[in-house]
Amino acid sequence: MTRIIESLDEISARYDALLVDLWGCVHDGVRALPEAVAALRRYRQTRGGAVVLVTNSPKPRTGVERQLDRLGVPRDAWDAMATSGDSARAAMFRGVVGQKVGFIGQDHDHGFFEPLKLLDDPLEIERVPLRAAEGIVCTGPFDPMADPAVLRPELLYAKTQGLKLLCANPDIVVDRGETREWCAGAVAALYTEMGGESLYFGKPHPPIYDLAYRRLAALGRDVPREAMLAIGDGTRTDIAGAMGEGIDSLYISGGLARAETRTEGQPDPAALARWLEAEQVSPQYAIGALR
Repeated sequence: MTRIIESLDEISARYDALLVDLWGCVHDGVRALPEAVAALRRYRQTRGGAVVLVTNSPKPRTGVERQLDRLGVPRDAWDAMATSGDSARAAMFRGVVGQKVGFIGQDHDHGFFEPLKLLDDPLEIERVPLRAAEGIVCTGPFDPMADPAVLRPELLYAKTQGLKLLCANPDIVVDRGETREWCAGAVAALYTEMGGESLYFGKPHPPIYDLAYRRLAALGRDVPREAMLAIGDGTRTDIAGAMGEGIDSLYISGGLARAETRTEGQPDPAALARWLEAEQVSPQYAIGALR
């Protein structure tokens, strides 16, 4: 049964590393969440634990770092970062969707195609119109406010050509302040529903966790999975991913599912239980917001 806690401090002594989601947990897309920042700082300073930010952002790590600086998330609140963008970029430069790729996304995500220096002999990727493509890279819809179904004509053509779609962000939606936006995961889910093949590299899929473990190892931390705690507000990404990896999890109920869990400060226990049962996940702990 999921235990509702009042603060991270109640359980932090049990864990040597935190794998922390960003959007909805540490910031809301507009600003940093002060209580969450304070909780992570306390964990690092008093517990001596490591904080690895594990995000489904399609951006490279450097892009997310700049975003956190703008939002006011201080560098002393975390130790390392693993992004879906970095994991997916590595796969792209290994050629998983071919050399000539069509792009679905916004202009600000063009950094996804910047050369990746960490790989030996990376493939030289060429962005081309869809009808000349060998595969597709999707960092999100062209318009995050429009129903992904507007992309059906392009996706239908891609499916008939047998093109694979590389999804750089498995999230379905995200809340930017009070505004809900569609993410790349919604496009990939639609493509799969239409009979196409989508490839995922962020939560809940193993590649991003492998990257997070490598980031921990680079810090000189040898942390067994039983000493890790995953924190996030996505049942089908953060919590399902943690369960798949055998890692304990802390569910932030006041994020994407604050209405379903009737979270006002803290979740309503009965509503939380119904929601988690419907989502078929069982986090060890839950809290309204990271603090």
